[in-house]
Amino acid sequence: MSDRTTLDDRRSGDRAQYGVCAFLALLGGAVILDATRIGHATSSNDPIGPRPVPIILGALLLVVAVVYAVDVYRGGTGQPEEGEDVDLTAAVSWRTVGLLVAVFVANALLIEWLGWVISGSLLFWGSALALGSRRVVLSLAIAIALSLVTFYAFAIGLGVNLPAGVLQGIL
Repeated sequence: MSDRTTLDDRRSGDRAQYGVCAFLALLGGAVILDATRIGHATSSNDPIGPRPVPIILGALLLVVAVVYAVDVYRGGTGQPEEGEDVDLTAAVSWRTVGLLVAVFVANALLIEWLGWVISGSLLFWGSALALGSRRVVLSLAIAIALSLVTFYAFAIGLGVNLPAGVLQGIL
């Protein structure tokens, strides 16, 4: 095998990674395009308006896509996982994946009716159980605390009202 063949093989890179580069570039373009459609709205508190942040993020996505494509072209590859607690030969636990998907779908369906505190508690608790928690009561207590903290952090800290659902008037 000659040096030229080795260099050509290395430079061809993994073609699937070029797909990721293309996806990042398309996503960056879509973000920029969508940002240009935002109406011009400024105030004394916000003199630049809502456009710059998505435009900057879209431009950064385009930069990452180009840098990543150059890296792939030059033969860069991702490093395999070397964690000591990771078994790369183990099969995917489809039961865990299915339970997590079910918990997320249930949260999406129940959040308006039950409210964030209850549906978020179910989300956090169900995720903990699906991922192997054996302390059911402690997991539930932590889930309730997490959902209450996030509810009030959004409401008080960010001014974003999450749905209260059946607890409307109590929270």
